[in-house]
Amino acid sequence: MYECSPNQLGPGVGAPPPRHVGGRIVYADYDGCVHPSDVYWRPRTGPFLMNCPGHSLFEHAALLERELTPYPEVRLVLSTSWVLRYRGSVRRVAARLGPSLAARVVGATFHSGMNRADFEWASRGQQVWADVIRRKPRAWLALDDDVHGWPLWCQSHLVQCDPMYGLSTPDALAQLRHLLEEMHKL
Repeated sequence: MYECSPNQLGPGVGAPPPRHVGGRIVYADYDGCVHPSDVYWRPRTGPFLMNCPGHSLFEHAALLERELTPYPEVRLVLSTSWVLRYRGSVRRVAARLGPSLAARVVGATFHSGMNRADFEWASRGQQVWADVIRRKPRAWLALDDDVHGWPLWCQSHLVQCDPMYGLSTPDALAQLRHLLEEMHKL
């Protein structure tokens, strides 16, 4: 848990404002959410799973798409290290989700105008909170398998995914469905 003031801006101070502000947002991590967290990268090969027999990259993207189908106005913001790894190309990273989900992506928590070292030093929760402050969504939730360092006031927005099974566990799916329903009451 991270204890500080909800008014602290965190990483991203001074970055240009996002193009898409407001609305209903799902902050989406990749590793440990749409596929197992044991992802590695190799030059000329790119990302691959290690020690995950029977699993594949983006294996739960269709599941996320299905859960979001009743909510066409929900947009995605990428809160994944893939944006840093692939030099900030949000469109290229989003394309891995498939056309339907990629069309929902309106940005990422990292922006090239940010201090990269400060951003990488911050916990995922701090990174998401900084984007919430900048983006000002009407309602939001986050999918992540890393629950360490989330500000206390953000934890009720977090869908905790299993590092191996990601979003596909009954608990994570139930929590996602509940938070999506709650988001749409606002």
